[in-house]
Amino acid sequence: MERALSVTVDFGRREAWSAEERSSELSELIRSAGAKVAKEVIVRRHEPSPACFIGEGKVQELAGVCADEHINVVVFNNDLTGTQQKNLEDTLRTKTIDRTQLILDIFARRAHSNEGKIQVELAQLMYLLPRLTGKGIYLSRLGGGIGTRGPGEQKLEVDRRRIRSKIASLENHLDELSRRREMMRKKREKFSVLTIALIGYTNVGKSTLLNALTDSKVIVEDKLFSTLDPTVRRFVMPNKQRVLFADTVGFLDRIPHHLVEAFKATLEEVAQADLILHLVDASHAKAEEQASAAYKVLNDIGAKDVPMLTVLNKIDKLEDPVIVERAKKKFNTNVAISALKRKGFDVLIKEILPHIKSVMSTVKLTIPASDVGTTALLYENGLVTKKEYRDDKVYIEAEVPVRIKEMLKKKY
Repeated sequence: MERALSVTVDFGRREAWSAEERSSELSELIRSAGAKVAKEVIVRRHEPSPACFIGEGKVQELAGVCADEHINVVVFNNDLTGTQQKNLEDTLRTKTIDRTQLILDIFARRAHSNEGKIQVELAQLMYLLPRLTGKGIYLSRLGGGIGTRGPGEQKLEVDRRRIRSKIASLENHLDELSRRREMMRKKREKFSVLTIALIGYTNVGKSTLLNALTDSKVIVEDKLFSTLDPTVRRFVMPNKQRVLFADTVGFLDRIPHHLVEAFKATLEEVAQADLILHLVDASHAKAEEQASAAYKVLNDIGAKDVPMLTVLNKIDKLEDPVIVERAKKKFNTNVAISALKRKGFDVLIKEILPHIKSVMSTVKLTIPASDVGTTALLYENGLVTKKEYRDDKVYIEAEVPVRIKEMLKKKY
């Protein structure tokens, strides 16, 4: 296990998260990447240094810490330029990365689907391209070989050209996957399957809730970004309406721009959902700030107008009921649950039902008794309230999705 030195630089600006809180979250990210945090350091400065981001004296001090603590990797809680990263590594004599690289590494470890791997690789290349000059990186792993370099062409320019070509190829592949997802979405709409997207800050319990509601076995870990690939599971509501719950990648404060861009295709599922369940970790000290980070991402992906229900989770960690009631008022919600203990689900379902009813309508049909297909459609997708046999016909009254009612109008 690598030993890491966490470095957070505080420029004294007024921010929602204090330097200590940002340092604590960075340590969580480092642990999620599989390393051990040997030491946390907070550096106070007025402005970043162009050469090393921090002052030369502090760099020498950190070099001593690296030697004493046997540090394998230094992680800065701020984005570094290629030149700053190279200068720091030369002095510290230790691998040095920034917060964005760390997050990209976590994503690379957690991506299992073909699309997830493509998205991560695209984000990594978009991050790497502007940093080539400073680092002089050799990119043999990106392909190439004999005949790839023109006469007199510099290695750096070859690398740039290959990266741009690879980015274009990955973007085309993602566009193709996005079109396939759009076709699947239209198929769901045809049969009026309501989609409910689970969103929220990383590690708020989205996967735990999905498992509890749908008896699924999505991997759950007490780590940031334990779920990366989107997961969709079916659920039948008390009114017999079938819905799909879609688990999504967790959000993060100051989420790297490259990740938002690369994962836009996947996040479109959220923008196209019928309802968003926004999970908030009610036990977290920065619950409001985490919620604000989620709202920002929703705005970035064009999902701010989708109906949303805020769900307070992890109330099992709040022993005082008064604190729970305060949290409800603060977030303007009636729903407080414990996904782990499966508490409060009755209130959650009750709050979801009105959104489902808004896409339901009553149908009254007299159909041939031999038309078992239509009868099955009504039972599978709606709530049959009355059924009578009349000679060789069947009279049925049912609550069904509006789209199915429109479809049946054309048939009867």
